[in-house]
Amino acid sequence: MSAPANNTVAWFEIGAPDVGAAQAFYGPLFGWSYAPDGAYTLITAPGATGPSGGIFRTGGNLPPYAVFVVQVADVAATAARAEDLGGKVVIAPAELPDGMVVAYLTDPNGSMFALFSPRTQS
Repeated sequence: MSAPANNTVAWFEIGAPDVGAAQAFYGPLFGWSYAPDGAYTLITAPGATGPSGGIFRTGGNLPPYAVFVVQVADVAATAARAEDLGGKVVIAPAELPDGMVVAYLTDPNGSMFALFSPRTQS
């Protein structure tokens, strides 16, 4: 399996205050299966070779959401460009413990989406 190309939707994420309720809804609706991965729950669709999304328990800084996630070469630069184009950064670019960099933004209409860059290979 090849890595996704930059500037493509490479993942989706559901933020829910009750992960179990989200699983109980989406699982029967789409036939998704789940695998815990720390604070994250990975989602795999029927027939897929691996996960293509995840569910995360939202805290006080985010309302419930479902977003597409775009892989980019440079999260900070892309977030800055989005602001130049009228978007807003909701959660600033941050490096996760696994080395992945993520940020959450809204477009000029208020729709949320996310950016990520994979961890750098050493």
